[in-house]
Amino acid sequence: MAKPWGLLSRFLLFSVAFALGMASNFLLRSLPNSATPTTTVIQLADTVPSAPPPPPPRAKKEDQQLGKEEGGGGGAGRVVMLHNMTDDELLLRASMTTASPRIKGISALQALGAPKVAFMFLVRGDLPLAPLWERFFEGHRGMYSVYVHPDPSYAGSPEKGSSFYGRRVPSKEARWGKSSIAEAERRLLANALLDVGNARFVLLSESCIPLFNFTTVHSYLTHSTTSFVELFDAPGFHVRGRYRPAMAPTVTPAHWRKGSQWFAADRGLALEAVADETYFPVFQQHCAPPCVMDEHYLPTFIAAFSGRSSRNANRTLTYARWTPGSPHPESYGKDLVTAELLEGVRNDRNCTTDGGLSDGEICYLFARKFLPAALPELLRLAPRIMGYG
Repeated sequence: MAKPWGLLSRFLLFSVAFALGMASNFLLRSLPNSATPTTTVIQLADTVPSAPPPPPPRAKKEDQQLGKEEGGGGGAGRVVMLHNMTDDELLLRASMTTASPRIKGISALQALGAPKVAFMFLVRGDLPLAPLWERFFEGHRGMYSVYVHPDPSYAGSPEKGSSFYGRRVPSKEARWGKSSIAEAERRLLANALLDVGNARFVLLSESCIPLFNFTTVHSYLTHSTTSFVELFDAPGFHVRGRYRPAMAPTVTPAHWRKGSQWFAADRGLALEAVADETYFPVFQQHCAPPCVMDEHYLPTFIAAFSGRSSRNANRTLTYARWTPGSPHPESYGKDLVTAELLEGVRNDRNCTTDGGLSDGEICYLFARKFLPAALPELLRLAPRIMGYG
């Protein structure tokens, strides 16, 4: 016989189950047919499509022509910088590099392969001779670095794939005859020093051309044991007459020198110049026209220490033909660029005051001042005369 509380518990369980079943059936009947597919649409608060952005401004006709001639951006396109460091940050980082950087006990140059040459272009804006340099660089990636310092107002950009693309350094205005030119040169050196693979540092302008093929230039620079900075002393207004007594006692007349702005420095000299906090500020403060800082600072800086002088060849590697009485060298347009001109400069032996060149040694690796109109003739003559292109 079943116990009363057993029957009661079974009845309560049955009642609960029945009630749940009825409730479920009611809910299922009240929902839409589950076989019918449903779609969920999420609508954003602002669904009004915005107007398309306005087209970029059309480049000026002259800018379009420059871009076509250079094979570069010619004012159109985005400006791409190497970095966004300030001058103080840049100089600090560069001065912390070493003359012979090492990686895990071996020379960084050995670890990274062939030493590189840093080609540093101090320019106003466009690089009209860039197509010639592209032919010079072609096939030698990894053996050179490019740095470009234009006026900060310049908005052009080379095409992607160019050796000059993305190689622009943060720049400031550099005016001829002012200390800002020397500051720009120092800025280029500091940027190039950040690459431990760079062993040689060559300063160039937009009017410079290479006189020999890349292999010859690279080998000459990386196998030399000296820097190439011209420096000389001479009586008269244009050398000794530019000295300022206010520079003493840091800068003395005994060490005062003048030389070409266009140099090729080894890594040791580049580092010393960037880290200099003794001579450079004195020149900035006291070397104003007729004193020209870019013609006097580095030559004087080298002459002040015998150790630097012994590591310098005391000549420039960049040819220029000076007209007596003119502050600027002769320019070469399309009508003056000939095979005879280029051969003559390549074979010029008048680059030292002591005749110290050995047989077969090259005087000049580069030349200036070539105008944009000379480009077609330079491109035509380069394969036959200069060995590239």
